[in-house]
Amino acid sequence: MKKHILLFGIAAILFTSCKDKSSTAENQTSKEETTSRPKAPKADGIPRILFIGNSHTEYFVSSPIIFGEICQANNQPMNIDQLVTMGVSIEKIYADHKTEADRNFAKTDKDGNYYDYVIIQESTPVAGGEPDKYKSNVDMIVEKIHKNSPNVAIYIYEGMSPTPFTDSDYKEYYNIMRENAISVMEATNNSGLLKVGDAINDAYNGKNGYKYLVDNKDNLRYGESTLHLLNDGGYLQGALLFATIFDKKPIMPKELTLSTGTRDNDKMKKQEVSKAISNPKALEEIAFSNR
Repeated sequence: MKKHILLFGIAAILFTSCKDKSSTAENQTSKEETTSRPKAPKADGIPRILFIGNSHTEYFVSSPIIFGEICQANNQPMNIDQLVTMGVSIEKIYADHKTEADRNFAKTDKDGNYYDYVIIQESTPVAGGEPDKYKSNVDMIVEKIHKNSPNVAIYIYEGMSPTPFTDSDYKEYYNIMRENAISVMEATNNSGLLKVGDAINDAYNGKNGYKYLVDNKDNLRYGESTLHLLNDGGYLQGALLFATIFDKKPIMPKELTLSTGTRDNDKMKKQEVSKAISNPKALEEIAFSNR
C-alpha cells in the first residue's frame, strides 16, 4: 500500500470498499442520473449561503471567497457564512464552532429560512471509508440547520479521489467517493450534488482541451498525504458552484483571490485570472457541463 494512502489513515477501510464494489463502468451511476436540483426557498432580501467543510473548502484557495467574488461579478448578492476547520469531519467541525454554529442556527428570517443554501463537505477518510458515519454526520448537521431553515437547498460536496491521477487506483477511489456522496445526497431532503470530483476528473482527462500538467507538475492539485486544490482547481470549483446553484454560466471576474504558491510564506491575494489560471475557458466549460 502506498505511503500517501497510509497517511490518510483510511487505507484499510477504502481497500475493503474497493474489493467489495466493482469499478466497472456499467456499475457506475451516470452524471445525468445525479442531476438532482434542490429548490431554494424564496428569499426576502439577500440570500444566505453556509459553507461547512475542511481544507478542501479552504486551504491554498478559498471556495467561499472565490464564490463571493463570482457572485459579485454577476450582480448576484449573497451573504456568505462558513464553518471551516482543517483536517476534520463534520461532527468535529461542528464541535469546533459550536458556539458560533448554534448562534447562527438559532437566527431567523422573516421569509422563514435563515439559510437559503448550504454546502456540506465531509472529510476524505469519512466520505471515502465510513459511509454510515458520513450519513449520520450529514443528518446531524442538517437537523440543526433545519430548525430555522426548513426549506434550505442543500448541496453535498462530492469529494475527489485522494490519490494522484497517475496512480493505478485513482479511478477506483474516485468511484467510491462519488458513490458515497450520491448515497448521502439521495438520503437527504431537498439536496443535490456539487460534482467537484466529477469536474476534477474531467479536467484530468483533458475535457475541452484542458491540460493539467504544467512543466510536468499537476496544475489542479498539490500535496502528498492530502491533495488540495490549486488555482486551476479552485477556479473550476468556484465556477462549478455558481453554475450548479443558478443553473447558468457565470461571468467570471478578471481578477480573483488566488494563491501565490504552495510555500509556507505564500498567501491568497487578488490576481489576474489570465495570468494565474492556465486555461480559464476550458475550466468554465467543464464546470458548466457538471452543474
